[in-house]
Amino acid sequence: MTESDLSVLRERAENGDATAVDILIELAGERGDMDELRRLADNGSSDAADQLIEVATELGDMNELRRLADNGNITAAEQLMELTEE
Repeated sequence: MTESDLSVLRERAENGDATAVDILIELAGERGDMDELRRLADNGSSDAADQLIEVATELGDMNELRRLADNGNITAAEQLMELTEE
């Protein structure tokens, strides 16, 4: 997928196209693109937040998990607790 294609998807997502959001989440998850996932999650996508938690966990990014937990994401808080218990 080209940067131009991604730009079109981002524009569609910003205009409320749920399918475009889903595609962006899938692509960002595959690439481990936490910036894209963070942007989508911050714009209200719980699916993006879930994917962001998964990627952050895989990468051991405690700061990202902490940021999400501090913003009230219970799943991130639980994941953070699990990782710090080990």
